[in-house]
Amino acid sequence: MPDNANNSPITTHVQPTGNAKHTGHSQIATPDEMHPEQSSTLSSEQASVEKQKVFIIGLPRTGTTSVSVALLEQGLKVAHMAFTKQAFMLADAVSDTPCFSDYQQLDLLFPEAVFVYLDRDINTWLPSMQMLLGKMAPHLDEKTGHFHPILKRSFRHTFAIDKVAEPASSEHLIACYQKHQQEVFAYFNGREDFISIDVSHAGSLSQLLQFLGMEANAENSDVALGLSKPLSFPKLNVGRNVASWGEYKHPNKVNTNSAGPQSRKFFDYTL
Repeated sequence: MPDNANNSPITTHVQPTGNAKHTGHSQIATPDEMHPEQSSTLSSEQASVEKQKVFIIGLPRTGTTSVSVALLEQGLKVAHMAFTKQAFMLADAVSDTPCFSDYQQLDLLFPEAVFVYLDRDINTWLPSMQMLLGKMAPHLDEKTGHFHPILKRSFRHTFAIDKVAEPASSEHLIACYQKHQQEVFAYFNGREDFISIDVSHAGSLSQLLQFLGMEANAENSDVALGLSKPLSFPKLNVGRNVASWGEYKHPNKVNTNSAGPQSRKFFDYTL
């Protein structure tokens, strides 16, 4: 199961140049610069954040764990799923739920954010997603499921699991994948704060770091090892393993249910 999913107590390419809000992107700040104590709350649902946030908006099973771990290793604070305002404020980067369903709302709340779409060959994504839904299905029911309401809402919105008889059918999931991709590309068309990558492609990590204006940490770079090839993503959360994030220990991990001045309140927007 995805890490912290429970309702606890609380082909690589850059999109061509249409819906342009940003004309470029500034360099990612260091973790200390991005987390002054006084900037831990949102005011009137609008984040007064001058530095970038990174939102990973690929669907589940497209490499969100691999990207999250890679960004941790590059010094960013990362939340793999975020169900509270505070989690969003503490993290430099947020992936998975609810980013893949809420990217338009997050775009308005965090005007300096950049967005990373994760593409994956649909023939390999489909069985992986079917396996995940098979594990998650009993816990996604709106009334009886014990997953967090934000997670259930995101899955209902993107995969219409409450509107079809067989939400894990190949035909339905392929249609959901294609619809999500088309909507993302249409929304970010012409924007320079958006990139699409496939984490299985060689050098895709170097491509992402270049997009973010970051240089790889020397100790984690191929250059430091005397290699000239670009950096690639680690292969995590593969096969039937859907809990790699929870098993991965790192001081920069941000708790999905982080509590702040407003306890575990989420944003007030609706989809």
